[in-house]
Amino acid sequence: MADPVIHIIDDDEAMRDSLDFLLDAASMVTRTYASADDFLAQIETLEPGCIITDVRMPGMSGLELVRVLAERGVPHPVIVITAHGDVTMAVEAMRAGAIDFLEKPFEDEALLGAIRFALSNAPRADQNQAERARLLAILETLSPREQDVLQGVVDGKMNKVIAFELGISPRTVEVYRANMMSKTGARSLSELVRMVTLARG
Repeated sequence: MADPVIHIIDDDEAMRDSLDFLLDAASMVTRTYASADDFLAQIETLEPGCIITDVRMPGMSGLELVRVLAERGVPHPVIVITAHGDVTMAVEAMRAGAIDFLEKPFEDEALLGAIRFALSNAPRADQNQAERARLLAILETLSPREQDVLQGVVDGKMNKVIAFELGISPRTVEVYRANMMSKTGARSLSELVRMVTLARG
C-alpha cells in the first residue's frame, strides 16, 4: 500500500516550501498547491492521505474549501492552519468538517502530531461520540461565568469586549481564562477552542 500523501494548500510560497521541507524531513510524501482551485483541479486523482490548508487565501478560502470537500464526500481529513485573527474562521471550518486547526506560528512537532492524528484517526462515529462525551464532561466543570467567558473566546472576541459585554473588568476575564485553561488542561487558546468545537459537534 502506498504511503499516504500530505496535500498542502497555501498561497504563500515560502510557507508551502517550509511545510514541504519539514514533512520531507519527517519522511512524509507531499503535494503542494498554490490555491484551493489548483487543488480541486486535481481532486479526481487525489492520492489517499490528509489535507493541510490555509484559511485566508485569494479566491476560495480554506473555509469554503472544507465545505466543498464535505459536499463532494472527499474522505481525507483536513487540518486548517490559521493566523491569530482567523480563529473564528477556523472554528467554522471545524464545524464544516475539518478535523483540527493550528494557529500560526506553530511548533513543528505540533503539526507533525496533528498529521499523525489525522492519518491514524479517520473519523468514526463511535470514536467521535466517546470523545465528545469526554470533552463535554470536562467543560461541565466550568462555572457559569467561565462558560460565558468561554463563549466569548470561541466567538473570537477580545478580552476587553468580553469584559464589556459581561460587565466585568478585563483583568477578571484574564483570571477566568486562566481558570478555564487549568480546568480543561488546554495548553493553548487554539486547543481550548478545538475542545469546545468538538464537544459541541
